[in-house]
Amino acid sequence: MRPSKILKKLRAGEIVSCIKINLADARVSEIAAIAGFDCVWIDQEHIGQDWSSVESNIWATKAHDTDILVRVSRGGYSDYVKPLELDATGIMVPHVMNLEDAKKIVQMTRFHPAGRRPIDGGNADGSYTAMDFNDYLKQANDQRFVILQIEDPEPLPELEAIAALDGFDMLFFGPGDFSQGIGAPGQWDHPEIMKTRQRIAAVAKQYGKFAGTVGSPANLQELIKMGYQFISIGADVVGLQNYFRELLKPLPHFKSGKGGKSY
Repeated sequence: MRPSKILKKLRAGEIVSCIKINLADARVSEIAAIAGFDCVWIDQEHIGQDWSSVESNIWATKAHDTDILVRVSRGGYSDYVKPLELDATGIMVPHVMNLEDAKKIVQMTRFHPAGRRPIDGGNADGSYTAMDFNDYLKQANDQRFVILQIEDPEPLPELEAIAALDGFDMLFFGPGDFSQGIGAPGQWDHPEIMKTRQRIAAVAKQYGKFAGTVGSPANLQELIKMGYQFISIGADVVGLQNYFRELLKPLPHFKSGKGGKSY
């Protein structure tokens, strides 16, 4: 099983780079991998790519020794383990709402002794049965990461208990939906967002987990100082929008749209 570049760097105390890819074409992920990102993040929660597209993105990143993170859609265990069986390096589960929710995710995504993930071993992550059975289970637990996304106010009362849970690697703060949850959509400097971002980084460190979030080159150093080691700093669609607008600026009557965020 290909070792995770991200886990190696995180465990060494280093900062890792990530970019979100909204477009389904695997060539976009390959370009990001060639550019040098440690991780490419593709999405099943909002985009719903078919499984052949997910598989192509995994191949494209593996070819350049780059990790790939799949944010899964909320559903049953098969929605969570299929990306892992296609040999994605990690998954992120959105909208983790409480401790019981987190426990179920670990149960479904980790092999014994941490959980009861259903076993196959005949897919890409198990080298199509070429791996020793017990070695497969061990490496899958050690070299594939599971991220719990905290993006609502509801799980905050149990945040410490969630962080103390064995079997997952990272707490990931999502400010977009969190801003909705507190009734302040898009107010990125809202005190509650700032306080929660700092708290998640501190709690993750306290309980031996890594902290992840979205950011930009402008606030990258601030997030690193807070304790975030995994930072997604952009998206393919944002880059294309900015590029296209720059091309149009010399033309008469150009009006730039307000744009948005992708995470």
